[in-house]
Amino acid sequence: MSDVDGPGAPAPATAGSGASAGAAPGGRGRGLQMPKGRAQWLELLFRFQSLFGLLAVFIAAIVFSPARNGELLFLTTENLANIVRSVSEIGIIAVGMTFVILIGGIDLSVGALVGLAASGVAVLLMENDYGVVPAVALVLLIGTAFGALQGLISSRLAVQSFIVTLAGLQVARGLARIWAEGQGVPLAYGSGKGHAPESFSVLNERLLGLLPVPALIFITVGAVAIFVLRRTTFSRHLYAIGGNERAARLSGVPIGRIKVAVFAISGFLAALAGIIHAGQLNQGSPNDGAGYELDAIAAVVIGGTSLFGGRGTVAGTLGGALLLGILNNILALNNVDANVQLLIKGLVIVAAAALLTLRSSND
Repeated sequence: MSDVDGPGAPAPATAGSGASAGAAPGGRGRGLQMPKGRAQWLELLFRFQSLFGLLAVFIAAIVFSPARNGELLFLTTENLANIVRSVSEIGIIAVGMTFVILIGGIDLSVGALVGLAASGVAVLLMENDYGVVPAVALVLLIGTAFGALQGLISSRLAVQSFIVTLAGLQVARGLARIWAEGQGVPLAYGSGKGHAPESFSVLNERLLGLLPVPALIFITVGAVAIFVLRRTTFSRHLYAIGGNERAARLSGVPIGRIKVAVFAISGFLAALAGIIHAGQLNQGSPNDGAGYELDAIAAVVIGGTSLFGGRGTVAGTLGGALLLGILNNILALNNVDANVQLLIKGLVIVAAAALLTLRSSND
């Protein structure tokens, strides 16, 4: 996955940015430059790091896949469909996280918003007799408003997004427990009071008996986000703010409005993931989504997005989410101890972060 869905490249150099250090008088920086061929190969590796990583993990999964009746379990249609289904929630959240990180921010509240959305939609359907459309619309509106409020606080009060969304995590988790009265709300489908409409169960079904509906939503969200980062002025503002916020402000970029919009998008997608979560598990719980924010950030980092902002792509994030999904799947198929799985995933994330650091040092 590359920088094809947005500028993705470092923001244009501005005065004082240090981008012209290599052009010092007398060409003093030239002695530090690596050979052209090596630099081109490194740039290719950096640009497509999530694609190369995804291919490597996919090949490794085939090599180490257990077999049954002469068929590799990893390559079965059922297993591949399950992989895409399993990454759909994290993938959707990670798309919103990509927008936030591109402006140099972070959103730690998304996991708690999943719990708020999952428990909220379950309560609305089971206890408040809402139809599917009004229940889903209300939960999405709540997620969007929650995210927008965090962006507004961060922008207007000049508080780091890390602090604002850390507080937001606690608030969203508390609201979820109040709404659901501190317990999970199971979904029972049927007609009449105390039953959820049958149409909501579509989230647990497959299109044409093959593609899980959550995976279709994930693909659609990814495609829309890629289009936004390719074709809109909004995307140029994101990269400008992440590259150099002060220069972007002096250039007339509406910093405050962009930050509010970005966090609103993140909140909307987290709520969408929460609704999908409730549909897949046939219940909503205030504790749902715990740790999802860390998995989403991991997918973004593996996808090549800089945590400092100004560089990254949604396509890379989609590749990062799929990489994590395949890795989890093949480790589970081989009955690898859960603690060892965490260790391996941590090493993969560290390797991706090291590549980002190496790329920054060679720019």
